[in-house]
Amino acid sequence: MSYSDYRKVLKQIQNKPAKLKRFMKHNTPKKIKYGARVKRCSLSGNPHAYIQKYGLNLSRQAFRQIATKLGFKKYN
Repeated sequence: MSYSDYRKVLKQIQNKPAKLKRFMKHNTPKKIKYGARVKRCSLSGNPHAYIQKYGLNLSRQAFRQIATKLGFKKYN
């Protein structure tokens, strides 16, 4: 089977339980547990310059936009 999307194959083997079980075990995408793709900004979805501190879970750019609303002050 040379399909680019695993969901196309699922339609074909829905009525074949043995093949479906084997296919689901080996070919479905795995849930991402760690790495840069897991940590994303909650506003923009940007994975770069991610701030986790204080439970912010924002990118640097999104934090700068809403920092005053959150109560942060800019000191010179």
